[in-house]
Amino acid sequence: MTGITSLGAYIPTYRLNKEEIGRMWKAKGGAGEKAIAGYDEDAVTMAVTAAVDCAKKGKTANGLYFATTSAPYKEKQSAAIIAAAIDLDKTCRTAEFANSLRAGTSAMMAAMDTVASGSAEEVMVVASDCRIGAPKGRFEQLLGDGAAAFMIGSKDLIATIEGTYSITSDFTDVWRMQEDTFPQAAEARFVVEAGYVPTMKEAVSGLLTKYSLTPADFSKIVFPATDAREHADMAKALGFDKSHVQDPLFSQIGNTGAAAAMIMLVAAIEEANPGDRILFANYGDGCDAFIFRVVKGVLGFTMKDRMAEKVSIDYGTYLAWRGLVPTEPPAFPPRADPSFAARWRERSSVTTLKGFKCRKCGTPQIHTIAQGVRICIACQTKDEFDIYNFADKPAKLFTYAVDILQPTKNPPGVNGVIDFDGGGRLVCELTDCNIDKVKVGMPLEMTFRKMSQSKGTVNYFWKAKPILGANSPYRPSKRS
Repeated sequence: MTGITSLGAYIPTYRLNKEEIGRMWKAKGGAGEKAIAGYDEDAVTMAVTAAVDCAKKGKTANGLYFATTSAPYKEKQSAAIIAAAIDLDKTCRTAEFANSLRAGTSAMMAAMDTVASGSAEEVMVVASDCRIGAPKGRFEQLLGDGAAAFMIGSKDLIATIEGTYSITSDFTDVWRMQEDTFPQAAEARFVVEAGYVPTMKEAVSGLLTKYSLTPADFSKIVFPATDAREHADMAKALGFDKSHVQDPLFSQIGNTGAAAAMIMLVAAIEEANPGDRILFANYGDGCDAFIFRVVKGVLGFTMKDRMAEKVSIDYGTYLAWRGLVPTEPPAFPPRADPSFAARWRERSSVTTLKGFKCRKCGTPQIHTIAQGVRICIACQTKDEFDIYNFADKPAKLFTYAVDILQPTKNPPGVNGVIDFDGGGRLVCELTDCNIDKVKVGMPLEMTFRKMSQSKGTVNYFWKAKPILGANSPYRPSKRS
């Protein structure tokens, strides 16, 4: 039987209070806050972090399907970048699902078919979105950022997939043309009454009829909506009691687009008990509906834990990070962009953060094949190395410097020398940290981030960030 073998999610550290938006435009702000991807994050970096969270459960995929409406490239596969970053084998199957808020469940359906056919043992499905709402518009209040990941397989299941039902609808409600920065939408009442409500009701009704079930047979229903009011009205229209409806998290992280329903599903499964049946539906150019049966509970980091790690930013910071207002460039010369040839030669170190470990003395060390280093720094043995992955290793800060001239959207920059647990040293940037509380010896973990974007390409690499908990003294300070 096919189902979910592992899951993960990522909610960015930063939050923008909706009242802050309202104050800017002298209007009433919405309730709560929304999650904001950092200045060095996008749909790809968030997807990598969610995928790493999913893979921490000891699962390895031989396929990766990526779903988003905000890929950084119009023509280049982001799934390949993600697969390389999490060190999947080059024989893995990658595919991209885009251009619809239903992309996540389209990818999940495809992954189920791939596993059921025997073409792959396990396929990771990652949904991530980082959409921008036009300033002073409705979407500016609503849209948040985030990512979720699921491993689809047939062994050691967390939840089985007992049934599916899908319909397609060529209904134009929310769209974005090739040249558009912001999503557009038709009149709200028309969208709800002619598109969202009848499509959702038809799909859910079709699923229940197909498998001879009623709302009473489910412990939880999970489905997206544009906002909280629309979500509550839909739950009532589908005949589900309010206590059985999964929180859409609008007031905590906002509407996360193609990732929204998937993030809600992660939260629902993490909270579920063995034997619980979950109805999961996702809307966008039609509707996909699933029946999940929870097999065993999920232990470890929960959605509440992920959302607890947060810090507020002001509206001006948000505008600058998103490039929505022109700002004075740094006085320091911009960093040089690496050549395509150099990145290709050093791809194992750049994308996957791989180095070597001496076979004789066991010392890990970061250098690349392209650098031509052949001698162990500890025992001087020649040409006796095994590949060693540093990306998943915790580290501690050995020393650091604060650079007020560093060309970054979040000055000043913090550059550190970090020592990995087990050995190995790296000079890199620190991110998502409170510079007033950075100190030698603080625990760190690696995170995949944007270093720069120019000449039509994005330069990704690894940065270090504090290992955070709800009471960590190293959380970023409130920015104003």
